[in-house]
Amino acid sequence: MTSETVGAGTSAESDDKAVVVVASPTEERNPRSVDIDRLPTLEILRLINDEDHRVPGAVREVLEPIAQAVDLAVEALRKGRRVHYVGAGTSGRLGMLDAAELPPTFAVPSDWFVTHAAGGPAAFLRAVEDAEDDAAAGARELAEAVQPGDVVVGLAASGRTPYVVGALRAAREHGAATVLVTANPKAPLGREVDVFIPVDTGPEVVAGSTRMKAGTAQKLVLNAFSTAVMVRLGRTYSNLMVDLLATNAKLRGRMLGILKEATGLSEEECRQALAEAGGELKTALVAVLAGVTPERAREALAEAEGHVHAALAALR
Repeated sequence: MTSETVGAGTSAESDDKAVVVVASPTEERNPRSVDIDRLPTLEILRLINDEDHRVPGAVREVLEPIAQAVDLAVEALRKGRRVHYVGAGTSGRLGMLDAAELPPTFAVPSDWFVTHAAGGPAAFLRAVEDAEDDAAAGARELAEAVQPGDVVVGLAASGRTPYVVGALRAAREHGAATVLVTANPKAPLGREVDVFIPVDTGPEVVAGSTRMKAGTAQKLVLNAFSTAVMVRLGRTYSNLMVDLLATNAKLRGRMLGILKEATGLSEEECRQALAEAGGELKTALVAVLAGVTPERAREALAEAEGHVHAALAALR
């Protein structure tokens, strides 16, 4: 599908602003919600919920390309490269949200995941609508930020957002691997990227409102993508987050709970182990489970590139 620019005979002629008619499933009218404005509140909510139920199944259909993107990101991060999220509007905000949550959850350096949103950081709180039409701005921003070996994930519900298109093309020219997450399975840009992730969520409950199913799909894809990357990089032990940063009382309590769950020690013993390990949960965990000093546990973790199971195997 392609988009068509509408010229003469439209209201755009009077203010010299271009008009683009986007051909994408997200812009189509949903036959199941045509009477939504005549339904009582509970029925409106049921209708929205019924449509939301379609999203996880659509994401499940694209797990293979998501896995390919995960493997690219793991390889890049292991080599000291970075992952970039690029988007506009809802897509840009979801990229910002995912990247912002990774440092406190997994103690990753803040520059591992870099976000680029049309309109800049201010667009997180207030829409900067025209910014998404600036392909040159996207290309310029990524040309300045990307390095060979990086991974750039473009987020565009329609698959044709100019800012994202420009960014992905520039990233590829500079040697980065490129990924497109979209709700348009026929997006032409899918043929230009290394990994194409088309989540077929279909028409929205309110036509064109891609903050709904398309946005939910992007959130699910990003959650799965970044979490899988963290697991592959050894940022968990079993299903426990052992690399979290205890930046508040709740997280300090969670750290104690995780160590208690993983080791069977009492809360007081866990407090002591954490104190001896300088507050490093993963170090305390390995020290307790392997019966070694925190210093030796720290060395084993470094040799195992942060993987707890590998560190324990080496110490045994």
